Amino acid sequence: MDLDSYIVRHSPQWDRLTELTERPGRLTGAEADELVDLYQRVSTHLSVVRSTASDAVLEARLSALVARARAVVTGTTTPLWRSIGRFFTTVFPAAVYRARWWWGITAVINVIIATVVAWRVINVPGLGESLLGDEQARQLVEYDFAQYYFENPAFDFFLHVWVNNARVAASCLLLGILIVPVLILLWSNIFNVGAIAGYMIDAGRSDIFWGLLLPHGMLELTVVFVAAGAGLRLGWCWIAPGRRSRAQALAEEGRAAGAIALGLAVWLLISGLLEGFITPSTLPPWARLAIGGLALAAFLTYVFTLGRWAANAGETGDVGGEELIAEVPAEVP
Repeated sequence: MDLDSYIVRHSPQWDRLTELTERPGRLTGAEADELVDLYQRVSTHLSVVRSTASDAVLEARLSALVARARAVVTGTTTPLWRSIGRFFTTVFPAAVYRARWWWGITAVINVIIATVVAWRVINVPGLGESLLGDEQARQLVEYDFAQYYFENPAFDFFLHVWVNNARVAASCLLLGILIVPVLILLWSNIFNVGAIAGYMIDAGRSDIFWGLLLPHGMLELTVVFVAAGAGLRLGWCWIAPGRRSRAQALAEEGRAAGAIALGLAVWLLISGLLEGFITPSTLPPWARLAIGGLALAAFLTYVFTLGRWAANAGETGDVGGEELIAEVPAEVP
């Protein structure tokens, strides 16, 4: 390509685009259309220069011009802090609220299962011994359960439980489309909780069990149930997509599930801090339980106020339409 002749031929367009970008608020309708057309043309010119020439100065000039024109055409970019604020005040709570029946029913069923498992371990002769030998059960009751919360430094323990709980929640969301893996994961976790509760209560150590589990567990288990419920909802949407196509239903609910995953990571961070620093602390049991209860109340209040308001206003947890569109400059001579 003859770069000099290319510059001579297109310089008037570049100069005109520069002029229009310097007074975006005073453009007429015809000038606005002209600006969009020139933006597409100069974007193509930039691509040509990058691919066929090696003039760094010209490339830098056109890059800056295209960036300024893009800002005028698309409008001012929303500040990051505002996007984050909108996510946590509107998008995430709305997505969780819309899935409330799924995770609420999931929570109730799991609590019932844990209660039944604990009752059977306590009352069915030989069941406890078949799950754990006498020596293993004694080790669990007298040492292992409590020592789990004290054997590592608080910060290391916090990171460990945060990562582990985030992995469980993410697995529920990612595997939700298959449904069965989520049910297996839930059963494994809730069976263990119920069985341990049965051993501890039967040994007369229910105060230790509840005093160490509930301060963090109220919020932690709720968050896991939210992830599982949202995952199952995602799986159900391709079985019964309603008036949407299956592809559309999966895309919309999948993006909402992604929003839930990001938001839950923050709440799992909070539950991890409780488990790492409050559960093993020297605070009296009533104080630790009160802190855990306040954390759960804060989450539920957050979802059923901000989430309900946002959902009633039409928020679904999906990304906005403008975020789904990616424009490519038109191919022009």
